[in-house]
Amino acid sequence: MRTHLKFLLGCLAATATFASSPSFADPANLKVLGNFTGNKKQVDLVERPFFTELAEKAGISSKVNYSPMDLVNVNASDALRLLRSGAFDIASVQIGMAARDNPFLEGIDIAGVATNLEDQRTVMEAIREEFDKETQKNFNAKVLTLWPFGPQILFCNKPISSTKDFDGKKVRTFTASMADLAEGLGASPVTLAFSEVYLALQRGVADCGITAASAGNSGKWPEVTNYLLPLAFSNSMQGHFINLDVWNEFSEEQQKTLEAEFEQMEKDMWDLAANVAEDAILCNTGSDDCEDHTQYTMEYQELSEEETETFKEIVLTKVLPDWAENCNSIIPDCSERWLATVGEAMGFDSIDGK
Repeated sequence: MRTHLKFLLGCLAATATFASSPSFADPANLKVLGNFTGNKKQVDLVERPFFTELAEKAGISSKVNYSPMDLVNVNASDALRLLRSGAFDIASVQIGMAARDNPFLEGIDIAGVATNLEDQRTVMEAIREEFDKETQKNFNAKVLTLWPFGPQILFCNKPISSTKDFDGKKVRTFTASMADLAEGLGASPVTLAFSEVYLALQRGVADCGITAASAGNSGKWPEVTNYLLPLAFSNSMQGHFINLDVWNEFSEEQQKTLEAEFEQMEKDMWDLAANVAEDAILCNTGSDDCEDHTQYTMEYQELSEEETETFKEIVLTKVLPDWAENCNSIIPDCSERWLATVGEAMGFDSIDGK
């Protein structure tokens, strides 16, 4: 009788242990919202092949369904909302657009703070943990990658040889801080979707457009502009995010494997940004060293060191204070968190407009 009782108690204990252990089942499908097909190099060279091979490389049984956002009629500003709602499981996000819902997100790429890729990496690494906390809390989304399209520079149909030349110009911008910087330079910011810019430049609705050198080349902007000013307003930070509920369906081991795969994708995107920007500028300006973009004959222009200092002054006295005021009105500790991360890494002691 005692032997039978011990056996029964042992079975019950084993059953309880099994029941309390977490169980995992790969999601049957992963609905992936990709970047715009117009960003051909990012999509065709990195993103599409990555998601095509993800299940096999990560050893998961999920079927990965990849759809670029323009092919499913999704606006860039809606990507994180759709991820939060569960409409997609993984999404490629243009962070400047998503920041319209949460200004803290723009802290990773405030116009004029990082004017080259090296500084942008410093900013990204400094704020990454806080950034991830913010997206998890407000969008139920975990960061998988963070990467730049590359320096966002000016394509203009009128010469810009000094900061005074911005006065009265209509400049296409696409983030709040970028619009602030344009205003600080004396320009009038114009909000346009990328697909609308070519005609706007052609018809004089805009005098200049801001985008990456490669994106402008693929969008044929040099057909309707004559001057290229490689002054980086920002670096157009992007990212891939996964719905937290979906993420938690994977085991800890699978999560580590997926993180390693996305880490490699992030590296590939950073490498692409650096390599593509240089060649695109050469091609836009008609250099014989042009290799991998359409060759045009734009005139290359530069600002003097003194003019560049004026640019930086506007960032300190207008762009950062305006961003901080807006962000703090929604997220009370916004600028405090930014100063403790990006500010410390980039040498900003305060944001006071002085």
